[in-house]
Amino acid sequence: MTPVGYRHTNSKGITYYLNSKQVTLRGNRKQVIFYFTRDIRPHHCDLPAGHEVSENPRNGFLALRKVF
Repeated sequence: MTPVGYRHTNSKGITYYLNSKQVTLRGNRKQVIFYFTRDIRPHHCDLPAGHEVSENPRNGFLALRKVF
């Protein structure tokens, strides 16, 4: 069994897995992006420090946001 990073089940009962990827922006600046998927992918990761998961109550969509 492969280790799985952070997973979250939304209010509709669907489980999503947190993934991250380093992308290159214009000007060759590198930035790490986080996204949720329904399946387990090789880029799975744990919940980063200082962030929390928020859910859109209308459609159950998950997003990461910083905690201040």
